[in-house]
Order: sequence, then C-alpha cells, then structure tokens
Amino acid sequence: MEKNNKTAVVATDDEPQLNYRGWKSMPFVIGNETFEKLGTTGTSSNLLVYLTTVFNMKSITATTLINIFSGTTNFATLLGAFLSDTYFGRYKTLGFASVASFLGMLVLTLTAAISKLHPPDCGNQDSGACPGPTPWQLAFLFIGLGLMVIGAGGIRPCNLAFGADQFNPNTESGKKGITSFFNWYYFTFTFAMMISLTVIVYVQSDVSWAWGLGIPAFMMFLSCAMFFLGSRLYAKVKPDGSPLAGTVQVFVAAIKKRHLKLPEEPWLTLHNHIPKNCINSKLPHTGQFRCLDKAAIMTPDDQIKSDGSAINPWRLSSMQKVEEVKVLIRVIPIWASAIVYYVALVQQQTYVVFQALQSDRRVGNTHFKIPAASYAIFSMLGLTIWIPIYDRIIVPRLQRLTKKEGGITILQRMAIGMILAIFTMIISGIIEDKRRSLALSRPVGLEQRRGAISSLSGLWLIPQLSLIGFSEAFTIIAEVEFYYKQFPENMRSIGGSLTFVGYAISNYLSGFLISMVHRFTKGASTGDWLPEDLNKGRLDYFYYLVAALGLLNFGFFLLCAKWYKYKGSGDGAPEVAMEKLNPEKSPV
Repeated sequence: MEKNNKTAVVATDDEPQLNYRGWKSMPFVIGNETFEKLGTTGTSSNLLVYLTTVFNMKSITATTLINIFSGTTNFATLLGAFLSDTYFGRYKTLGFASVASFLGMLVLTLTAAISKLHPPDCGNQDSGACPGPTPWQLAFLFIGLGLMVIGAGGIRPCNLAFGADQFNPNTESGKKGITSFFNWYYFTFTFAMMISLTVIVYVQSDVSWAWGLGIPAFMMFLSCAMFFLGSRLYAKVKPDGSPLAGTVQVFVAAIKKRHLKLPEEPWLTLHNHIPKNCINSKLPHTGQFRCLDKAAIMTPDDQIKSDGSAINPWRLSSMQKVEEVKVLIRVIPIWASAIVYYVALVQQQTYVVFQALQSDRRVGNTHFKIPAASYAIFSMLGLTIWIPIYDRIIVPRLQRLTKKEGGITILQRMAIGMILAIFTMIISGIIEDKRRSLALSRPVGLEQRRGAISSLSGLWLIPQLSLIGFSEAFTIIAEVEFYYKQFPENMRSIGGSLTFVGYAISNYLSGFLISMVHRFTKGASTGDWLPEDLNKGRLDYFYYLVAALGLLNFGFFLLCAKWYKYKGSGDGAPEVAMEKLNPEKSPV
C-alpha cells in the first residue's frame, strides 16, 4: 500500500498539477464501483426472465432484445472512452454516466411497480395467448434500457482507469498501489456479482420484481452518492484533445513522405516537438514499423510554429506521436489473442448451465437442488479466494525473487491464464464424457424438453469452474492492467474499452463457431455434437475443439509476446529490475 496517501505533484512546463491521495480516496472509488456493480449486475443478470414473465415477450424476441442490449452496451464503451479522453475527462464522464445509469434503473423499476407500465399478468396461461406490451409500454422500457446503455458506455471504460489515476506513477509505492488496485477492483467486482446472482435474483424471482429491481436501483443511488462525496479527494486528469486525430495524422504524413529515405540515426534527426502540459510519457525511438518514422522527417517544405510544433500536422508529425502510434499497433495482436481466449470463458457461462440441467443437482441426501444458473458462482468463488492470496502472499515473494514490479510481467500473467483455460476445456470434456455415459447407463430422472438426468453429481462441475476462475484472475486482470499501462495516457479510457469490445466480439465468434459445428456435424457419423439433449450429442468433442483453438491461439500469443516491446523500452532495451525503472516508461 502507499505509505504516503497524499502526494502533491507540482506543475511544471511539461505536466499539469495533480494531488494523488492514493489509498485515502479508495473507499469512495471502490465503494462507488461496488455499489455500481451490485446495481447493474442485479438488474441485467435476470433481465431475460423479466421480459418473458412480466412483459410477456416470446423467448426468441426477448433473447434478441437482450443480445442487442448487451452488444450495444459493450460497443458503447468505445464512444464513451473517446468522449472521455477527448473532451470531458474521466471524472465528468463517470459522474454523468452514473446518474444516467441510476435513472435507467429507476425507469426499469417503475415498469415493474406500476401496473399500467407493463402488460397484465397472464397467470398460468399459454404464453402465446398472453397480451404483449403496447407500443408506449415498450417505449418506456426502451428509455430505461437506453439510459443504462449510456451509463455503461461511460462507466465501464473509465472506472478502472479513474481508480488507477489516484496513485502517483512516479513513486514506487504508487506503482505498487496501481497493481494492487487492479486486483482488488476485480475482487469487489466478483463479490458484487455473487451477491447479485444469489440474493437479488432470489428477491426478483420469489418475492417481487418491483423490490428485485428497486434494490439494484437503490444500490446505484448509493454508488452515485459515494462517487460525488469523494470529489474533493480525487486526482482529476484533464483530457488532452482528440488522440485519434493525432493517430490519423501520423499515417497520412507517413504516406505523403513514403518515398523519402530514412536517416541512419532517426532518434537524433527526426522532428520531436513535445507540447507543454502534455500528459503522455516521453517515449524513446524504437526500430519497429520504421516506415512510420517518415512522418517525422523534416523537409524544406515543412514549416514550424514559434512554439516548435508543425504548422501542418497532416504533413509533419513528431517522433513522440509516431512512437505513440507504434504502441497502439503493438497492442492490437495481444488484444486479438485475448478474443479467442474469451471463447473458453463463454462456454463456461453457457453450456455449463445445460450440463448442470442434466446432472444430479441435489445436495447430499436432501431434496434441495442447486439452480443450474447458480453454478457460475463457483468460478467467481475461486477467483475471489485466489486474488487475496496472490496479491498479499505470492506477489511479494515473487518480487523479492525476480526484482520486478508485480513479480512477473503482465504478459507472463496473461500466458498463465491462457494455459489454465486450455486445461479447463480439457477437464470439461473429460467430465462431460463421464456425465453423458452415466446419463445413458444410470439416469436418475428426466429433464423436461431435454433428456435423461445423469447420476453424476453436479458438484463435479466445480473443478472446471474453479479453474476458469483462476484463469480469469491471471489473464483478464493482467489484460486490463496491460491496456492501462501500455496505452498513451491520453487514451487510457479507450484502452479500458478494449476489454469489453473484445468480449463482445468473442460472443459473436462463439456463436459463429457453434453454428459451424451444428452445420458440419449433423451429417457426421457421430451426429450433431450440440443438440438440445446433450446425451444425444458430443459436447465433450466441442470442448476439445475449443481447447485446440486455445492451444493454437496460445502459440500465436507467445509469438506476439516475444515480438512485443513494452512502452518506453526503446531499441533492444531488456527488461530491467524494478528499482531501476523510470516512471511510466518501464516494462511491466
């Protein structure tokens, strides 16, 4: 932890003044994020059931609406991140988005609490005979969902970066605080999801939808209150103009000067103006993507302002901007490999539910059955137990052994998580093969609209779920930290949005993979691998296929990691000991 909670950074010609309060501001930051997750997860986790039972929507209509809502929410993070980094800053974006999210949940609560805002109750009638929602009832519902999209679009890419902004990156304790914050953020996130998937879902299903949606709305109100109460303590990083415009200018200038010859020592001769009050780290020259260096070559036609900047940035860029663009290009392959990794996570959130439905879910000799959807808690439980152990016990020992910040590098942590995901899919296949065999030879019941229930206890699903939880603790936390530390400082919100965009793409990729498996296995000798009745299919083969794709993706990731240059490492700079690192310019 940061021993000196308050660190004043005096303004110079090169950087603005910031007051870093470190852990002193964390009760407000983490409190805001915990209540926000309790609110949003508690509202969205059971939304499909709400639409089919209260709004009398058909399953296909409700599923389509949820998919559109989920996809739009994830992609809205890109717009929210751009507006934050370009115009408003993270503090204002989070404040506005938190209020929008609260209003959206309040509107959704009103649709459940006021009878005129939803269709009449159908009781036990057939769903086809139930009256659907009127256009104005749908309009009111869409207003609530739209406000939640706006809220998520601003909160998701900014909350992690805003929390990390509270630590001084120029001190050793500040750098440790940033790394520890990412771990504890994910801990509270998982804890909030566990509460939402148990207590809040129970209230919604067995008590009242009005109370079940009202409680998350109240949680979101507390989130807003916690956020604004800490306003005087926060370090508020101001936006630095449009970062995307500078990126495009580098490419345009490089294309215009593509016929020029590169100098032998570009780091000495390239134009390298760095504006005053620039919040970005000063980056050394790197030899990768040398064609982009041409954007910073000075010619007789280039004119310079009195402050040293180019009159026409579309013709002459600076070496600093060129290196920032190189950073972005280097991140893209790492981000792409994470998309394929997410496919394994998606299977543990979808097909595991179907496995549980056709497994013996009774606890011991009692008649109590664990709800199939609640098995996801075991992955969260594994993650929640592992994070404190890793952060407080393993990391300090690794740091003493390796002398590196965090003990091991971020890419090494991501690699460990990817390996665990591959083993997860292999174990999942083995357990599914055993479940299917017992379902065919020793069934204990019949699952309506599916098939025989296996005598294999559903508790056998815990190993694969716990393992994927450990995998998340390594890869996803490391990925979020990677984007924060490797992206230019004026694009950190955009970096934060990449995780959500990647997850959205992985959902589409998983759906495409499932449809292809359906198409090509229907006529095979083994039959359809993924039918409604898992006992008639070969889900284990599908799990092995995902494991094989994960193995190929891991090979791709290793190549990218070996090729990758950490921000600020320069040409051929090796990874150095933690105590020798320059602030914000270190391999991490």
